[in-house]
Amino acid sequence: MRYIEPHGHMVSRVTDDYQDMVTAGCAAVCEPAFWAGYDRRTASGFEDYFRQLTDSEPKRAARYGLPHFCWLCINPKESEDVGLARDVISLIPQFIDGPNVLGIGEIGLNKNSRNEVTVLEMHIDLAARHDQLILVHTPHLEDKFKGTRLILDLIQADGRIRPERVLIDHVEEHTARMVLERGHWGGMTLYPISKCTPARAIDILDLYGSDRLWLNSACDWGESVPLAVPRTALEMRRRGWSPSAIDRVIYQNPIRFLSQCPKFKLPSESVT
Repeated sequence: MRYIEPHGHMVSRVTDDYQDMVTAGCAAVCEPAFWAGYDRRTASGFEDYFRQLTDSEPKRAARYGLPHFCWLCINPKESEDVGLARDVISLIPQFIDGPNVLGIGEIGLNKNSRNEVTVLEMHIDLAARHDQLILVHTPHLEDKFKGTRLILDLIQADGRIRPERVLIDHVEEHTARMVLERGHWGGMTLYPISKCTPARAIDILDLYGSDRLWLNSACDWGESVPLAVPRTALEMRRRGWSPSAIDRVIYQNPIRFLSQCPKFKLPSESVT
């Protein structure tokens, strides 16, 4: 089995996770900027974090033969302080040309607050000015539908953003359709106690098809499973999906989206 982990917060994981992922067939891991397990209070804390994502973590992954890519932003969970967010966003251009940086993410909303919306608009403008891909975090639980619709409207309002260059993550049964209808890509996050279980994710694929959808573990500080993608692939096989159809979802689809950034290259294989 081969797969790509398109959304994994590896700074929160131990090296055993890297070994297990490579053993399971992981060909690359992509790490969006997110919460560090605590709220950072200064822009310098984020500057150190960006250096970790662009320098330290790729070296750690390389010890296990795994290409590591990343996204940069101040995440929605820490976006309530607009002044801090402005300072953090001003740091990103100095890192954006790094060889493993794919774009701006994971931006979006957490509680759908006015300040979060302001910071989201700042990120969208940054991505547009620098012609970057965008990876979006959608709110959880009862705020997901409202927040997803608000995010989609804000992106659509900026005519510089091409919809096919935006991945809306954490989609579920009630949000996948609107994301796909806007021309975006959708990511299904496989969590054991929230977001999508493997069975729910496969149901969504059965309902909407496999075009412009991918699976990810988003393994982070909470209860999450770094091997969620290959385990879901096994469930897809049990439910009658062919090997080629599974490969399209867990390997080829991430490559199709991520290859819109010319820096995303795998060592030995190309899109099929």
